[in-house]
Amino acid sequence: MADKPDRLQDLASQVRTPDVVDAMGRMHRHRCHINDLVSPTPGRVLLGPAVTISYLPSCEETLPSEQFNFDRLFNDAIGDDGQGRVLVLAGNGHPDVSLGGGAKLSRLAVHGLAGVLADGRLRDFIQIASYDFAAYCWGETVKWGGDVVTPFEANRPVVVSGVTIRPGDCVFADASGAAVIPAAHVLSVFEEANRVVRDEAAFVEGIHQEDPADRRSGQ
Repeated sequence: MADKPDRLQDLASQVRTPDVVDAMGRMHRHRCHINDLVSPTPGRVLLGPAVTISYLPSCEETLPSEQFNFDRLFNDAIGDDGQGRVLVLAGNGHPDVSLGGGAKLSRLAVHGLAGVLADGRLRDFIQIASYDFAAYCWGETVKWGGDVVTPFEANRPVVVSGVTIRPGDCVFADASGAAVIPAAHVLSVFEEANRVVRDEAAFVEGIHQEDPADRRSGQ
């Protein structure tokens, strides 16, 4: 389907995360939503297929830095083409630790990624906001996190706030929160999300068309 990226962008531009979550609720039964995210780029929408890096507690003996480091794992994650992808950083139980900062995340801009969803904190919000991608996380921190967690593996399924994210799944995030959509159902979910928007607009219009006298009389 040659026009799929354009069709997806068009559908996504007309909805918000709650609409996508409602659509997922109509079509699937599993949890897909992530709440309470913070962003240095709150006006930007994050949309794209996921690539993942999973972190483990730092241990120089078992996770030597020459092998387990962000640069190598980032390259493993994106492979030959990072264009339009969403880097998901899984902190695995360390939501208050930095998983990246302005210098490391500059790689996303260089390789054309759509942005980052971090299950942890990020550093250098001002610097990150200057890049041409969207970023969502649990908050900003000033402390480097490499003494606590180390990048361990790339492109394995991860769990963020109770939501499974598999490489290739679609990540959609805005100021309301984030939703994760199975790769095989991306277009159908966004089509359903647009129907949610139309249904709600019709419902609101119906309320506005009601006669206040009818409401007072109970009709």
